[in-house]
Amino acid sequence: MPKVEVENVYKIFGPSPKQIIPLLEQGEDKTKILKKYKHTVGVNRTSFTVEEGEVFVIMGLSGSGKSTLIRCINRLIEPTSGRILIDGQDITALSSAQLREIRRKKIAMVFQNFALLPHKTVLDNVAFGLEIQRTNIEERRRKAKEMLEIVGLNGYDAAKPSELSGGMQQRVGLARALATEADILLMDEAFSALDPLIRKDMQNELLSLQQKMHKTIIFITHDLDEALKLGDRIAIMKDGNIVQIGIAEEILQNPADDYVREFTQDVNRARIITASAIMRDAESIVLEKSGVLIAARKMKELGISSLFVTKKSGELLGIVTIENVSSMIRQRKEDLETIIDKNIETVGLDASIDEIIPLFLNTKYPVAVLDEDNKLKGIIFKSTILAGIAGEGGNNDATHC
Repeated sequence: MPKVEVENVYKIFGPSPKQIIPLLEQGEDKTKILKKYKHTVGVNRTSFTVEEGEVFVIMGLSGSGKSTLIRCINRLIEPTSGRILIDGQDITALSSAQLREIRRKKIAMVFQNFALLPHKTVLDNVAFGLEIQRTNIEERRRKAKEMLEIVGLNGYDAAKPSELSGGMQQRVGLARALATEADILLMDEAFSALDPLIRKDMQNELLSLQQKMHKTIIFITHDLDEALKLGDRIAIMKDGNIVQIGIAEEILQNPADDYVREFTQDVNRARIITASAIMRDAESIVLEKSGVLIAARKMKELGISSLFVTKKSGELLGIVTIENVSSMIRQRKEDLETIIDKNIETVGLDASIDEIIPLFLNTKYPVAVLDEDNKLKGIIFKSTILAGIAGEGGNNDATHC
């Protein structure tokens, strides 16, 4: 069961919001509804799920509806229509008292402007959520100290927020959210007020914390690089609609429409696209026991000049070339194992194009893509590298280098 489910959620601002929903269902757009009916469409029939432990990034330009949407998830903004389920429980049907319990125990929020209490110390700011939960003072101070240590602010207990840098203040906000032990973190443009270097540090900090704590995080941003860095999956919003959801590679390689294509056109694909996305199927292989005649026949059929050699289990041994195979045939020798060249370059499935490109400087062969068991999963050619950077798939025709 997903941790969070958003089902057909609308948020329309105006005196008669429910009357606008049929117009949206008939295809009326946001601009016409504002002009003709004086209602603003914040979220338009949005649906998605977030799995437990996932970092789900919602991104879009200003006015796309992303901040409205995240506030609907914890009902800081009341949805006009639709359902929002947390662990299968529809929070849109809860009473105010029930909703307060959900906010206290299951959902924490980190805001763009830090939202710290200026008159309280750093320690008391971190402990504030626990105070609301009515945790006893010794326990909440212990937990707050623990969270400050986790976010790298050990020793700042007695400081006031005004004495801290922007990045340190945001760490306090993050520590406060973590202290409540909420399963779900909602982060609304949490790092956008920080300067670029501190912002990068906070992104790395969040990724490091996530490896340890495995929270379910819904992260709002207008920055595509930030989304690509943080998100397990990314949802792109426009005019209150989610126009595409996918992992970074899917969105870069297969944009859903011209808006997404334009949005992603300046991204450095070589840093994002991985071997698994651009590799070709490992069809140009031969088993070690097959013999040189079978190897020669296969190279002729495929129109290629070399073959990777594997064990029956799929474990990679090396590569043979048409020159060496032809020489063996002329000598009436059959043993393929004696001519296997083990001097090949290999990468894992998650290697980026940036990591793969330098390998072609050291080899005359294609690059083999291996899994953690050293089994051949695919093959990368120079031409597939270029296709990946250009935003094309990895199954285009190519011959061996």
